[in-house]
Amino acid sequence: MSSNPAGHTGEHPANGADGLDDPSDAFDAHDAFHVFDTTLRDGAQREGINLTVADKLTIARHLDDFGVGFIEGGWPGANPRDTEFFARARQEIDFKHARLVAFGATRRAGGTASEDPQVRALLESGAPVITLVAKSHDRHVELALRTTLEENLEMVRDTVSHLVSQGRRVFVDCEHFFDGYRANPAYAKSVVRVAHEAGASVVVLCDTNGGMLPAQIQAIVHTVLDDTGARLGIHAQDDTGCAVANTLAAVDAGATHVQCTANGYGERVGNSNLFPVVAALELKYGKKVLPEGRLREMTRISHAIAEVVNLTPSTHQPYVGVSAFAHKAGLHASAIKVDPDLYQHIDPDLVGNRLRMLVSDMAGRASIELKGKELGVDLGGDRELVGRVVERVKERELQGYTYEAADASFELLLREEAEGRARRYFRVESWRAIVEDRPDGTHANEATVKLWAKGERIVATAEGNGPVNALDRALRVGLERIYPQLAKLELVDYKVRILEGKHGTESTTRVLISTTDGQDEWSTVGVAENVIAASWGALEDAYTYGLLRAGVEPAE
Repeated sequence: MSSNPAGHTGEHPANGADGLDDPSDAFDAHDAFHVFDTTLRDGAQREGINLTVADKLTIARHLDDFGVGFIEGGWPGANPRDTEFFARARQEIDFKHARLVAFGATRRAGGTASEDPQVRALLESGAPVITLVAKSHDRHVELALRTTLEENLEMVRDTVSHLVSQGRRVFVDCEHFFDGYRANPAYAKSVVRVAHEAGASVVVLCDTNGGMLPAQIQAIVHTVLDDTGARLGIHAQDDTGCAVANTLAAVDAGATHVQCTANGYGERVGNSNLFPVVAALELKYGKKVLPEGRLREMTRISHAIAEVVNLTPSTHQPYVGVSAFAHKAGLHASAIKVDPDLYQHIDPDLVGNRLRMLVSDMAGRASIELKGKELGVDLGGDRELVGRVVERVKERELQGYTYEAADASFELLLREEAEGRARRYFRVESWRAIVEDRPDGTHANEATVKLWAKGERIVATAEGNGPVNALDRALRVGLERIYPQLAKLELVDYKVRILEGKHGTESTTRVLISTTDGQDEWSTVGVAENVIAASWGALEDAYTYGLLRAGVEPAE
C-alpha cells in the first residue's frame, strides 16, 4: 500500500485472489506520499549480492513489516528467479502495508503493447502495480533503442495505456532523465507528459548515472513539475555521494514519491538509502510516511536485511549504524551527562538505536561514569574511583589495549577497581602451545594449560586447527568439568592487529575476540609481544566474563 499521512493505521483491504489489490482503494486518501523500495531489483545489482528466491521473500517480509508503500520485486519474464518470486510472493506473503511492484520496459519498437511478450509477462506476474522504464535521453533513444524519438513516445503511450486498461497501476521511470534534460529539455519533458497523459500515476525522474547535485535536482524537478503537471518521483544513484540529499532536494521541489534501497545497496556505489531518507521525512520534515510505531523498528530491519544479503552492516551508517550515536571524546561525554541532546540530533530510541559511550585514552570522568551506568556498574559518584579507572584506561591504551571495541574487558577492569579485587574463577600456572611442521607439509597444533580452580590443580592438553584454537580447547577441557556453564560459550570472531614496532623488528600485537553464549555477544582484548600471548589474554577475559554473566561466584 502507499505510504500514509498522519493517523493512518497501515490497514487496507486484503489482496484479492488474483493477487491484485481492490481497485477501490488504489487511489485512496493515504496516497499523498510514496515510499517505494527497490532493494529486490536495483539493490540486488550491487557487487557481492546474489539473492535466492527465498532471500527475496524474506527481505520482502522485512520491508512490509517496516511499512514501505511499494516493494519492487524484480523483472518477471526476464529471468526465472524473478518469475518464481512473483508466483511465490502471491501465495506465501500476506502483505500488510506494501503493494508488490513488477518492473519491466516499454514495448519493443514497431510492435504493440498488447502483443509484446515481456508486457504480457508483467501482467501474468499478478502484481497490482507495474513500473516501466522508459528512455528520456534523446541519445539513448537513438543509440540504445535504435529508433526515432517519435516512436519512443508512442512506445511509452501504448504500453502505459494498455497496462492501465488491464487494471494495473503504472509508474514510469524516466531513465537518464537529468542527463537527458540537460541535453534536450524539451524532449525529456515530452516523455513525462506522454506518460502522464497515458495514465501513469507517477512519473519518476531518474539520476541513472548518479552525477547530479542537490541544487541541480531541485531546480529541474521544480521546472518539470510546473511545465508538465505530472505527479513526480525521484530515483537517485549515489555516485557523487549525494543520493539521499538529492532525494530530499527533489521532495523540497515537489516530488511525492521516493525510490530507495535498504542500506543504500545498488549498482556501482549504490542507491539512495531508504533508512536515512525515511528518518529525515518523518523526523525532520514531519511527514508521516510509515505506519505508527514502525520507525522504531528501523535499526533492527536494517541489520536483518544486511544479514540476509550476507554483508556486514555499516557501523557508521546514519541513524542505524552501531556508531551512529557512539561518543568518544571526554568533552562530548561531559555534555551528554547533563543532556544527551547537546551532542545528538535525535533521540536514538526513535529509530531503534541506542546511545553508546566509548572508553579510550580520550575518556574523561564523565565518559567512565556514563559507561559504568550503561554496563550496570554503579560508581556512586566516587571521584577517586573514577579517577583511578581513567588513569588505568589511559595507561593500558598506551600499551596497545583498546576498550571501545571490547566492552567485556572494560567491564572486568571497572569491576576490579570498584570491588578492589579481580574476578578470578581460575588461576593460570602456565600454558604452552606447540606447532609441529611435518615432512608432508601438514602442521600439528597442541596446547597444554596448567590451572588452579576451586583448590584443584588441573593439567589439560588438546589439539586444534591452530595454536589459538588448541589453547581454547585445552582451557575448555580443563575447566568445563568444574564450570559446566562454559559449554555454552562459542568464539565467533577473531581479529589480529600488529601495532607499531618499538625496537627494530619488534612489535606489539593486539587481539580482539568475540564470544557468544547463544543469546548475547561480547568482545575482549589481549595485548602482548606475540600473537599467542595476546590471544591467551583475550581468551582469559572472554571466559571470565562468560562466567560472570552466568552468575557464577568467583572461586577465590
